[in-house]
Parts: sequence; C-alpha cells; structure tokens
Amino acid sequence: MPTVRDAASAAGQAQPALTELIGKIPQRLALAGGWIDQPFVSAHNPSPPGSMVVISLEPDRWFMERAGLASGTRKVALRLWNGALPNRPREELVRELYYAENEGRAEPSGSQDMIGLIYPGVSRLDYDAAHEGGYFPVRIESTCDPEIARWLERVLHLAPINQRPEGYNPLGVKNLDPVWIERLGETGKQCYAAILQRDLHGLADSLNLCMECWEAILPHTVAHPTISIDLKAILKHFQRRYPGAMYSGCGGGYLIVVADEDVPGSFGVRVRLV
Repeated sequence: MPTVRDAASAAGQAQPALTELIGKIPQRLALAGGWIDQPFVSAHNPSPPGSMVVISLEPDRWFMERAGLASGTRKVALRLWNGALPNRPREELVRELYYAENEGRAEPSGSQDMIGLIYPGVSRLDYDAAHEGGYFPVRIESTCDPEIARWLERVLHLAPINQRPEGYNPLGVKNLDPVWIERLGETGKQCYAAILQRDLHGLADSLNLCMECWEAILPHTVAHPTISIDLKAILKHFQRRYPGAMYSGCGGGYLIVVADEDVPGSFGVRVRLV
C-alpha cells in the first residue's frame, strides 16, 4: 500500500530542509577543559590561563535538550537573531548573546557556549580570572582546516545516554582544589594540540583526564541523587573499550567517544567551517 511519503515523492514535492524546523544557528560541542570558563573555577587556577576546546557543528540534526550542547543558549540566539547568525563581528555577537541569556541569572552560563555557537571550526579558549573577571577568554585560537575537520568527523562518535533530570544541579558540592583546576585547564591545551596534530591518543587522553578533573572538582557532574543511571560505570566501560570518552555535559547527555572504528549506537558530527 502506498505511504504518505510515497505519495509526496510521486507528486515531486520536495521535503523541507531541517533548518526550516530547527533554525540555521549552529550547534556547539564542548571537549576537554569545560568548567574552566566559569570564574568560580578559574579564580583558583595557580597557572592561568586554563583552556578548553569547543567545536562548532552544522545544524543538521535534532539534539537532546539538557544534554550539555548549549541548547538553551541556542534557543536564545534563535529568538534574538531570527533564526540565523547576523553578519557582524563575532566578538560583538558573543557578548550580545551572553548578556541576553544571563541577565538576572544567579548562575550564568559560561561564554564558551556562545563562542562555540558563533565561531566556526575548532577553538581553544583561554581563561584567566584576572581578565574581565574570567567571564570572557583572554585569547581565542581557532582552526578551520578542512583536513582537521574531516579527521575529527571520523574519530568522534556521540552515543546518547540521557538528559539531565529536572531538579538536577551540578554545583551542590565544590572541591575547588587548585591542583585539579590546573590540570583541568591543561586538558584543554592538550586537547587542542592533539587535534592540530591529528593525534587520536592525545585527544583521547585529554578527554579521559578531563572527566577525572570533573569528578574531583564537581563530583555531582557524574553522580547525583536525581540521576538514576550509573554514569561513572558507563563511562568506564567505554574508556576500557575505546581510547577515550567523556560526557557532553554535566549529568550525562551524550558520551563523546574517541575511536578510529565504528562505535555501535553512536552517530557522527559535521564540523562547521564557515
């Protein structure tokens, strides 16, 4: 029996582009170093700046919300800019979006969310609490090298795990140990250097160490009374099976697996270069 899809195809009706439904604002994926963009963390770094890495992604799929992919920031951007990035200086757009989202918020989202959406390619963000209070990076280094992008698309695999539950807050316990915070900031530098060199094991090691830092500094990022699954056990399973893995955000989300082989149940990403 013909289906509705068959009938539409037979009639020559073109299917709408996904961006007509979800907008043209890019997506953002954060890798090693996350949380160093928050001043309450970077203020305890004994050797600033500390770094983190973000990747701008093409808006080619639906992502889970509450999964650490800056979906809340993206919603603000969609409303603010009518569904697409304006043709204005990136630094200006980052600040405009930052203030639009965080006005009146007691726990503001970090500027890495905005930068990852707005800057194309792969970016290393360097944060120092002595620079603008640590709210914005002292330096941004980016690459839009197509060969690097294609390599990342081949070795990064996203496996959906869960969404953060209602009532979850990762900041219930803060162990702001300068030793661990320094390590956290170094994972971002290691991550970016490995990406430039297309060093799979260096990239994997940076993600693994970042998760150790999260657990040491903010233990509720990987275990919390509202989370019903064992995020730490799932992480360890993937890290034993593949070179490296980390969660896309606190409380779970997607598991970002680094591997030069297929990862069952996962999907790839498309790096945005322009």
